[in-house]
Amino acid sequence: MYSLGINIIAGLVRIVALFNAKSQAFVNGRSKIFSRLENAFQNEHSPIAWVHCASLGEFEQGRPVIEQFRKEFPGFKILLTFFSPSGYEVRKDYKQADYIFYLPWDTFANAKRFIKITKPKIALFIKYEFWHNYTQALTKENIPLLSISCIFREDQIFFKSYGGWFRSTLKKFDHFFVQNEKSDHLLKSLGIQNITIAGDTRFDRVNEVIKNFKEIQIANEFKGSDNTMVVGSCWSEDLELLAPHINGSSGKLKFIIAPHEINESFLSEIETALNVKTIRYSQVKENVNEFDVLIIDNVGMLSSLYRYGEFAFIGGGFGKGLHNILEAACYGIPIFFGNKNYRKFQEATDLIMRGGAFDVSDYADFKSKYELLINRPENYLLACEVTKSYVEENIGATQKVIDHCHTLLDKL
Repeated sequence: MYSLGINIIAGLVRIVALFNAKSQAFVNGRSKIFSRLENAFQNEHSPIAWVHCASLGEFEQGRPVIEQFRKEFPGFKILLTFFSPSGYEVRKDYKQADYIFYLPWDTFANAKRFIKITKPKIALFIKYEFWHNYTQALTKENIPLLSISCIFREDQIFFKSYGGWFRSTLKKFDHFFVQNEKSDHLLKSLGIQNITIAGDTRFDRVNEVIKNFKEIQIANEFKGSDNTMVVGSCWSEDLELLAPHINGSSGKLKFIIAPHEINESFLSEIETALNVKTIRYSQVKENVNEFDVLIIDNVGMLSSLYRYGEFAFIGGGFGKGLHNILEAACYGIPIFFGNKNYRKFQEATDLIMRGGAFDVSDYADFKSKYELLINRPENYLLACEVTKSYVEENIGATQKVIDHCHTLLDKL
């Protein structure tokens, strides 16, 4: 039934691809996938480490592991696979991986053929990736399979009375590096003991961002000596809440806004919603410090922009899901985000509990919580300390994974 379901979904995606660009990329990326894999690996004699990520977010969790693995296992080649176009298309030229492909659909035949061609010595699946047939194929060939930065919740099918078949997939993994104690407890309730509470490898990634920070001159000039709020991955729902705050803050607080999607319609929507002086990054010529809002109309610099903020607002909390808040937290500033869709993110709930982050329901709620920080400096300083110390406490998950890899691979 599982394999039949996979084949039905694959067929539906091919139909949708006739009308949808993302689905088309999904299908085209898997076109002649096995002949391309065979051509790539036919003369490869180095041992292979396979890292699989669903999409871009999981890649950011896998990235520090890949880069540290390359340093400590220089004789290995890295095979990186993605399930989604949003991961593959952005990172298909990633220099730290030797081979980058879409993952073929999880059928029995595909999994068997994929393993036969690539011959990995170890496989590392990131966060939520628990593909049944690939797990079975790896187990049959005695290839160690690790789950990295995984997190479990009681409402997942593994922990339901009818989830026995799905639990059998989990039990094929050699080791789980979970993010928190609750995940450890849930797995142990299934009789799984091969667990390390390692935390989230993204903390190691944001720590590297701090170390390798590069000055963004325009942002520096825009900020000057003024307090600034950096709005990262902004959606329309976030703008609806923020616009009245921005319009009422002229001369008191500046804003750097990085939209989630860089397109003319949303850039214009931002400009229309605001009645203060705004300028796009690409249009800056001189005297940028005279503006109230700097709109970032490019990609790739958000993680460094948070350095220029005394506050951060992270988008996505009112929509499909909260975007990365760790990039802001690593600079030790208070963080705001929408209250509808953040609870699956461990760092968001942790920072709210500690007083470093604040979920907001609407403009009035946001204004109230913001003013509590402004009017009481001790609250602001506490929030800053919380976010900074939270990142520092959680650094080190990557090395725990790599140390375990040594126990598995050094004897080869």
